[in-house]
Order: sequence, then structure tokens, then C-alpha cells
Amino acid sequence: MSRVLVGLLWLLHWLPLAVLAPIGEALGLILYRAARTRRKVVLTNLRHCFPEWTEGECRLMAERHFRLLGRSLLERGLLWWAPRERLERLIRIRGIERVQALLDAGTPVILMAPHFVGLDMGGTRVTMAFDIVSIYARQHDAVIDRWLHHGRSRFGDQRLLPRDESIRSTVKAMKAGRPFYYLPDMDHGRKESIFVPFFGISTATITGLPRFARMAGAAVVPCQTRMLRGGAGYEVTLGEPWADYPSGDVTADVARMNAEIERMVRAEPEQYYWVHRRFKTRPEGERRFY
Repeated sequence: MSRVLVGLLWLLHWLPLAVLAPIGEALGLILYRAARTRRKVVLTNLRHCFPEWTEGECRLMAERHFRLLGRSLLERGLLWWAPRERLERLIRIRGIERVQALLDAGTPVILMAPHFVGLDMGGTRVTMAFDIVSIYARQHDAVIDRWLHHGRSRFGDQRLLPRDESIRSTVKAMKAGRPFYYLPDMDHGRKESIFVPFFGISTATITGLPRFARMAGAAVVPCQTRMLRGGAGYEVTLGEPWADYPSGDVTADVARMNAEIERMVRAEPEQYYWVHRRFKTRPEGERRFY
């Protein structure tokens, strides 16, 4: 089945994005109606994060999210096979000079990239500008794993590290001048997590960002990828480095990270990866969300 999926993505990647995008949105609508469990997760997340919204507003946002999710699934084929020149036209990037200035000054860099639907597009575009290091979670399906790994490493000299050897190797790579493309906003359980607010909810959050920043002496640069309407492509923004980070107070630093991610999400709520059970791990004695 996975080989059939890969073949379909190969065929679709030849289409202009203006044609591929509405096909992806149609797929998203099908998923919205068919994937009942994931639809329930999305609606649960939206109800908790936006209690001021009506039920109708939550459902409308969930539908918009699935439309973009469908796009992101079908447009992945572009990352696997489209030539560099086409991807550079489709994925615009701003702020390269900020990161380059830090690297030229000998400052290690962490690109803090929250889980937006355009995340992989942004990651690929970053690899066209820099040789990076990132953490790669191996997929259960060998065919999908092969192509995902290919898509994330096809440009430049990229280092994709498994989680079990990520800390020392990542710090060493950053100190050698590789930006670290880091995704710190998923629920990985209680291990190495603390509970800090996210949308006013006590949320299990890994402490990796301030830890990596302290160990490498790295600057944290927010990296957000926006999916643009129709066939307009994507836009990656490398923001201003965070001042006074880390502060030495891990709880405050992780809470600041969540607050910064929340600010990004509120600006583009339909583009955040709501299908993830972000609030799965609850404080002791607290009722489950899902």
C-alpha cells in the first residue's frame, strides 16, 4: 500500500501547485469526514485552546485545518522529487542574513520550529541555505521512512540523528557551525518534561530547548513556515534571536517557549498541527482530555 501511495505522490508532483493545492484540500475534506478519531482530537484541542469560540467556529476551524493537512500530505511529493529551482520558487525564505551573521560570529544556532503543517517544506528550504543537524524519528513503514529521510537530506550535507544519540552529537554539530532544526512542541510523556502553560493549559513540555541552548551556548531563532493560499507556495520566516535566553530558570525558559509558540499559533490557528494529542499527558489526578 505504501508503494502505491509513493507512486501516486510521484505522479501528482508534476502538477502545478495551483492545481495540486485544491486536490489536496479535497483530500483534507474527505479526511475530515472519515477520520473520526483524529477529527475528535482536533476539536478537543480547539475547544480547550479557544474557549471563547462557539462550537460552530471550532468545527469550521477544524475543517480548514484538515484542508491544509490534506495539502501538506500531497505536496510532500514536491520535497522528494521536485528540482531545487522549483522548490526555491515555491518556498520563499526570509531572515537568512540573521542566521548567517550569527554563524559568521561563531555563535551556534537553534532554529526553533513549531509543528505547523508546512514544517517539512520549511525544513527542506532551510537545508538549501545551510548544512544543518536535526533529530529524525524512524518510521515504522520502511518505504515511507526511506522517502522521508531522502526528502530531508537530498540537498547539501545534512545530519539526521536518531533520538538515542541526539544530545552530545547535536551539541557538537552546533558548535561546528551547523544550525539545529529543532521541533520541541510535542507531548513525549513525563520523561524530561515539565508542566507549563500553553493556551492557559498545564501542558507536559520537554525541556530540551533551554538545555541545548545552554550546553552549546546557542542563540534561539524562531522558524515558522506558513502555507500560502492556493498555488502561492510557502513562506519561511527566520525571526530575531531571543534575548536573554536561556535565563537559568528552566521552568521560566520552557514557559517562554510555549508563550512564543502560542503567539505564532494565534496568528495562523488553522495551520498548527492540531491532530497531535498535545495534552495527552496530564498532571497527576487530572482528568484525561482524549
